[in-house]
Amino acid sequence: MALRLGALYDALLEATHNAELAQRAAEEVASYERQMADLRSDLRLLLWIASFILAGVVAILFRVYQ
Repeated sequence: MALRLGALYDALLEATHNAELAQRAAEEVASYERQMADLRSDLRLLLWIASFILAGVVAILFRVYQ
């Protein structure tokens, strides 16, 4: 069984009265949240890399035109 969000599962179960449908929907949302967290961490890494590259370019330009 995959990870699921308990409160969402309970709300869907109450609304649909179908346990299987509510469980699948809750698992899908939990999967989406995990994918978004992975994307955010990748984006944060790319931001750090871009910052170091920019700092290097500025240092080189400062050294050349000093």
